[in-house]
Amino acid sequence: MRSAMRPMHRQVALLATAQALFQIVSVLVMTIGGLAGSILAPSPEWATAPIAAMFLGTAVSTVPASIWMTRVGRKIGFVMGASLGTLGGLSAAAGMLTSSLTLLCLGTFLAGTYQGFAQFYRFAASEVAEGDFKPQAISLVLAGGVVAALLGPLLARFGGDLVGPAYTGSFLILSVASLFAIVVLLGVNVPQSVDTPEDKAAVRPLADIIRQPTYLVALFGAVTGYGIMILAMTATPLAMVHHHHGLDAAATVIQLHVLGMFLPSFFTGSLIARFGVLQMMFTGISLLTGHVLITLSGTGVYSFTAALILLGVGWNFLYIGGTNLLTRSYSVAEKGKAQATNDLTIFIVGLLASLSAGVLQNTVGWQALNLMLLPWLAFAAAAILWLGITSKKAVAA
Repeated sequence: MRSAMRPMHRQVALLATAQALFQIVSVLVMTIGGLAGSILAPSPEWATAPIAAMFLGTAVSTVPASIWMTRVGRKIGFVMGASLGTLGGLSAAAGMLTSSLTLLCLGTFLAGTYQGFAQFYRFAASEVAEGDFKPQAISLVLAGGVVAALLGPLLARFGGDLVGPAYTGSFLILSVASLFAIVVLLGVNVPQSVDTPEDKAAVRPLADIIRQPTYLVALFGAVTGYGIMILAMTATPLAMVHHHHGLDAAATVIQLHVLGMFLPSFFTGSLIARFGVLQMMFTGISLLTGHVLITLSGTGVYSFTAALILLGVGWNFLYIGGTNLLTRSYSVAEKGKAQATNDLTIFIVGLLASLSAGVLQNTVGWQALNLMLLPWLAFAAAAILWLGITSKKAVAA
């Protein structure tokens, strides 16, 4: 048994490493994308355009990536995604060199297409894992983001002045991280599922899959965690600069936030197994509510730090919980379209949130921006409670 488990653990370790490298790219863009955009943007409202372009890239690539990988396999798709990330870093650096916001946004768009492939690392982990190890495998892969939390903001800050103009070096570092990811992904071997005629005959229409209460709540929970996290995280560097905090302080807050996002992943899977997925998702809602309340305490560094840490942990519980719940709502033959629809919806919301962040920060301000999130959180909490009650009734019946 022990020898049979080794390949499974090795594949999860490779996927976690690839996740760390991918998240370095994502965190790097989130840390300095808005600041780089503010240098080239014609007005402050367009400062977050590079971040929005990243989420647009993810949104348009998610469905094609999922469908294509069901045909060619995970490895080819994952390597293609990292290759697009390499090109994206070079394009964004060229944008800074030529003072072209369009070229910068093209680069972050390509980084977003990298994300469109890389977001399936967590599903690949569930496909190589067996039995009770599945929730832990998803959590451990996402735990690769801890490395990104430590290195991403540091590399963004280090590259900021490494090569002129500002932030050119940061985007070159993005390209190098993507190259390393290609090397790691060449060792990934996710078995490609082979659907029997019986499997294909049993595939339900997408609308039937989506209409399941389990699918809807899983999707809405993940969308809530991701959308709120992106909105607040994108606005944070701009809000901190507005309140006279420097890049170093903003980078440190983002670093601690990303640690909050991924450090709990080492035990989130075990907590789900012990307490239940809905309980953990509800805890995530509570932590995100705590984030909003802490933003009302002021605009000092400590207030930003505490709020962003809670934001990260709340995202972790909701996103991993939603992913785990989602895997219970479709068959192997249905995974391509079920996963693609889930992640496409998540990243469309992420795109809208990143576009809204700059506008809301410049119009209503940091604290009002966060207060606007409370009704969204209340609706998500109600959905989770509703699924819990209806599930108990179904079991009792």
